[in-house]
Amino acid sequence: MTDMLTRTSALIAAEGVARPHLGSTESYLHRLCAAAVRALPASGAAVTVMTVDGARGLAIASDPTSQLLADLQVTLGEGPGIDAYALRRPVLESRLNESATARWPNFAPAAVDVGALAAFAFPLQVGGARLGVLDLHRTEAGSLSPVALKQALTFAEVAVLTLLDGQWAIDGGSGPPEVEQAMADQSELYQAQGMVKVQLGVSLREAMSRLRGHAYANDQGLANVAHEVVSRRLRLDRDAQ
Repeated sequence: MTDMLTRTSALIAAEGVARPHLGSTESYLHRLCAAAVRALPASGAAVTVMTVDGARGLAIASDPTSQLLADLQVTLGEGPGIDAYALRRPVLESRLNESATARWPNFAPAAVDVGALAAFAFPLQVGGARLGVLDLHRTEAGSLSPVALKQALTFAEVAVLTLLDGQWAIDGGSGPPEVEQAMADQSELYQAQGMVKVQLGVSLREAMSRLRGHAYANDQGLANVAHEVVSRRLRLDRDAQ
C-alpha cells in the first residue's frame, strides 16, 4: 500500500462515527466521507454506487446537504457526478454560480440554492468497470490545489477498494444488496459486450454501442438488455444500427 493510501486509511480509521443501523460497508463509507471533509477543503462528501444504466444503487453522505446533492443529480439526470461516471474522469467545477449553469441548467441553480458553490466528482472505477462516484462540494467557490486533488483521488481509490473487497467480507456477513446488484450488473454487461463482439465480428467499442443503441431504441435499461443477451434470449442483428 502506498504512503498516501496508508495515510488516507488511517484518517478514515480515526473517524469515530458510530452508525449502528448501517451495515459494515455503509458504515465504513460514511466514515470515509467524514474523513474526506476533514482532510480536504470540502464542506461535504458523498459516495454513490451506480448501475450500468446510470441508476443509483446506494448513496452514503457525510451530511444532509451532500445527500440532497446526490439525490438531485439522479433525479435531474445531470451534474458533476453524472458526468464523471459517464466520462470516466474527474469533473471539477470551481464556480457553480457562474458558467456551470450552461453546463447543468437544472442542477447548478439547485445546488447553489442549498449553498454549494463548487463541486468536484471522481469516478469509482477499476479497469473497464465503473462502480459509481465520489462527490465533494464546497460552500465557497474555488478550485482544489494539486495536493488536495491527489488526496481526493486517493479517497476515491479507497472507496473502490472498499466496494470491491467489501467490509462485509472481513466481518463474515453479507454485503448490501444494492452494491451486490451493481457489481452483478457490471459483470453481466461486460460478458454481454464480449458475446456481441464475437457474434457480430465487431470491436468491443462497437459492441457496447450496439447494446446501448438497442436499449435506447427499445426503451430498456442497459442492464436488462445485457441480461437478455447473456441469457441467450436476445441476439443483436448484424445490420442493426
